[in-house]
Amino acid sequence: MTVPLNILIVEDNPNDAELVVGELQRAGFDPKWKRVQTEPEFLAEIKNSPDVILSDYSMPQFSGLRAAELLRESGLDIPFILVSGTVGEEVAVEAMKRGATDYLLKDRIARLGHSVRSALKEKRLREERKQVQQALDAETHLLHTLIDLLPDYFYVKDTESRFLVCNEACAKIMGAKTTAELIGKTDADFYPPEKAAGFRADEQAVLAGKPIINKEEPFTHPDGTQEFILTTKLPIRGSKGNVTGLVGYGRNITASRKAELALRESEEKLRQSQKMEAVGQLAGGVAHDFNNILAIIQMQSDLIQSEGNLSRMQLEYAKETGAAAQRGAALTRQLLLFSRKEAMQARDLDLNESINDLTRMLRRTLGENIQLQFKFSMQPLFVHADAGMLDQVLMNLAVNARDAMPGGGQLVIETSAVEFGASDAAQLPQTRPGSFVCLNISDTGCGISPETLPRIFEPFFTTKPLGRGTGLGLATVFGIVQQHKGWIDVHSEIGRGTAFSIYLPRLAKTSDQKFVAPMTEPVRGGSETILLVEDEPSLRVSVRNVLSRLGYQVLEAEGSWSALETWKQHSDEVRLLLTDMVIPGEINGKELADRLLKENPQLKVIYISGYSTETADKNFPLEEGVNFLAKPFEAPKLAQTVRRCLDNNRNWGTLF
Repeated sequence: MTVPLNILIVEDNPNDAELVVGELQRAGFDPKWKRVQTEPEFLAEIKNSPDVILSDYSMPQFSGLRAAELLRESGLDIPFILVSGTVGEEVAVEAMKRGATDYLLKDRIARLGHSVRSALKEKRLREERKQVQQALDAETHLLHTLIDLLPDYFYVKDTESRFLVCNEACAKIMGAKTTAELIGKTDADFYPPEKAAGFRADEQAVLAGKPIINKEEPFTHPDGTQEFILTTKLPIRGSKGNVTGLVGYGRNITASRKAELALRESEEKLRQSQKMEAVGQLAGGVAHDFNNILAIIQMQSDLIQSEGNLSRMQLEYAKETGAAAQRGAALTRQLLLFSRKEAMQARDLDLNESINDLTRMLRRTLGENIQLQFKFSMQPLFVHADAGMLDQVLMNLAVNARDAMPGGGQLVIETSAVEFGASDAAQLPQTRPGSFVCLNISDTGCGISPETLPRIFEPFFTTKPLGRGTGLGLATVFGIVQQHKGWIDVHSEIGRGTAFSIYLPRLAKTSDQKFVAPMTEPVRGGSETILLVEDEPSLRVSVRNVLSRLGYQVLEAEGSWSALETWKQHSDEVRLLLTDMVIPGEINGKELADRLLKENPQLKVIYISGYSTETADKNFPLEEGVNFLAKPFEAPKLAQTVRRCLDNNRNWGTLF
């Protein structure tokens, strides 16, 4: 199959031009070409955006170097290849400096096909990288928009306490008219030396690993106005764990400070509840938007990797981009868990391996004055659990243990297999017969008093100072363990420490059995027609490209109105509806599917969303990889889910 190719040939010799065209035909191209030999002709023709420009070096009225220079000045991204019989090494280097993509001698014209393919491939990669950069720019713009919408003071500083990022509220409290006035400056540029030195000392402590969490302090504005601010300052760590700066967050609490007295405790609980709810709503919305962006990045990464003849470094770059998108997806999943818009995603896993993966983060969180010791069972401990939720349990208990040892101490994390018989269950509260794994977290801290111990799992109950705890950590731990059909035992002594023992059902696997990752299904395509409904243009294009490469016919719509119009024209052809849950128009993705299914009950439906199962209930089951895809998803998973849905006789779009 020949490849269509529009070429512009800069050549004064018609025979040489015919030679070039003939070589491209032998290389598998179907060239449509135009020959020019003067500068005005060249400038006129490049406006038509040919696929590639092939130029001789020397001509009576023009030169290849001048042509390359003019192309670069035009700003057009068109591959430029110098083809000449007289090009020496110095001339070739000069041509490359002026923007030429490649060069070759006419006596080596057989390389032309390869050179053209390479140049076109590089152009495609540049265009895809541009799309990825546009997605990243959109994410950056979203972040800056969110930051500026915050009513509280937010800023990021480097290790020298210079402002790198700040929002409008922060600029206002500093007495600046715009955020740009703060960038690159320090507090010393706005406050008296002694006040600035105090801020600097606090920030040096934060950079040294001593974060400030909800510190209530009086604050004097540059104009002399005094208020009370609730301040949080946290170190920012790079990919290697090194501190690269700090982030600060401040809230004006002057009004509430004046209003506290007898009702302080109840008001604090209400404030914390409202704060958690607001953050939960924000977290869910932010995670949904980020998953859209991450989906674009993931799909573009997969498309780049699917290109043939990538260099090792190019393939590595694409893989790193995809891996970064997956790490971002893991972070947004934590936000969705927090906002209760992520269902439990349980799988079979080894508890020892799960804890081991968290070791690095634990050591960084606990600090150097806590001696962390692990005692893992010698045999694998298989459980059916949500790995993210187990991480949350361990982190919450470890942080509580750290806070109970302000002067340092020892934290021991131990795993073991236990068996309980009927007699054990009769004697021990909560215990039931069977095989279990035990996760024990013990510290040498201050301990919990007997009066307090019965209340530690109550929501909003905390013994920490005002502003240091929400009272939700242990309540969350308790809820997660219950979701996993387990229980918690707690033993504590004042002055000697506390031990939490978490019991989870153990899977029936022997110690010499290992879990084998399911084999990846082969990626198969098809020729069916798919109606794709997605309002994010970049993601819609990426999904269309993946499906089109697999042979599918893809009809696109950005919302419910355009989807219904397309359906009217192509209802006899469409075999699958692939729709986002939330789309522009008067109806959502679920309602669109219901309307189309009434007309064609055999229509297959796959839903996609930035949430996991936001509309799922007992009458509307969603199953990941079958009739549902959570953003971001990889190209192979998209291909497998589409093929599996089309091949499945069961109609997942209907209500049950």
